[in-house]
Amino acid sequence: MKHEIFETNIGVLIVFTMLAISIGGLVEIAPLFYINDTVEDVRNADGTQSVRPYSGLEQHGRDIYTREGCYNCHSQMIRPFRDEALRYGHYSLAAESQYDHPFQWGSKRTGPDLARVGEKYSDAWHVKHLIAPRSVVPESVMPNYPWLQKNDLDYSQTQAKMRALKKVGVPYSSTQEEYEANVKQFGQAVADKLDITRADENLIAEAENNNRDGLPDRITEMDALVAYLQVLGTMIDFKAHDEHEFIKTR
Repeated sequence: MKHEIFETNIGVLIVFTMLAISIGGLVEIAPLFYINDTVEDVRNADGTQSVRPYSGLEQHGRDIYTREGCYNCHSQMIRPFRDEALRYGHYSLAAESQYDHPFQWGSKRTGPDLARVGEKYSDAWHVKHLIAPRSVVPESVMPNYPWLQKNDLDYSQTQAKMRALKKVGVPYSSTQEEYEANVKQFGQAVADKLDITRADENLIAEAENNNRDGLPDRITEMDALVAYLQVLGTMIDFKAHDEHEFIKTR
C-alpha cells in the first residue's frame, strides 16, 4: 500500500490511526487483567514477602528523588538481556515496583541504572557523590546537590503521605487488624515500620540509628535520599532463588 493514500485522504488516515491506537492500547491494557499472574510472589525463607513498602524515611527520600528530577537521567529497570545483567545484576521484577507510585522504570540513562545501587557504595560515598559528583566520578555530568545536607527534612506530613499511599493499595497499617496482617505478610520488624500511627517515631529512630548523612544531631534531606538509594534492589536475595525461577512469570 502506497503512503500517498494516507497522505492525501484524511478519512483513511484517521481510520488507520485509530486502528493503530486501538491495537497499541489493547497490548498495554490486556496484561492488567492478569496482574496477579505477572507480579512475582517472592518470599523469604520464613515465608514472609521479600518486597515490602518503603519506610517513612525511605518514602521521603523517594519523594526527594522525584522532586530533584533524578529519574530524568537514571532508570530503575534492568532489562532481561545478558549485557544488562553483566553490568547491573539480575533483571528487574514487577514485584520490586508493586508499591512504587509512580514506578521509575524507563530507558533514559544519562547516568547508570539504579535498580541495584543499594548497598553497592557506602553512605559516605553517596553523600559525597550527591554534594559534588565529580569528586568521586570525574567523568560525571551530574549537577551538585549540596542543599540536601543543608536542608532539614520536613517530616510533618509523613502520616499523610502514608495514608495517601494506603488509598492506592500500599499496605500501611492504621488499625490493629491491618498491623497483624502485615506481621503475617512481612514479619514484625517490617510491620512496625509500616504502622502509620508510629510513623514519626519510626522515622526519627531510623534516621538516628543509621546517621546516613554523617550529622548525628540533625535529620536532613540527605538522610532520607541516601536511605532510599540504599534500599534499591536489596529486598530480594536473588542468590537464594534459582536463576530460571522467574522466567515463567516474565
